[in-house]
Amino acid sequence: MITTVTEKNLVAIPTDMAHELNIKAGTRLEWTRDQDGVLRVRPLPSRGELADHLMGAGRQWLKPGDDPIAELVAERTRENEQEDRS
Repeated sequence: MITTVTEKNLVAIPTDMAHELNIKAGTRLEWTRDQDGVLRVRPLPSRGELADHLMGAGRQWLKPGDDPIAELVAERTRENEQEDRS
């Protein structure tokens, strides 16, 4: 597939490749050049995809019954109550 660079250095991604790689408006692309001058481009994961990959990371280190979110909420509640008393 061949594309042409515009005057503003824009390049169109062929439709078939864009669909295959799930590239759409807002997709970030990483451009690299190797020693032979070959350009490589790869789509970077979105913030949502990165968050999905992290979902549940660290659970293996929690003890049964631990609830770090509830502990954080309780801590913030105590801090807010202390500030209100001041």
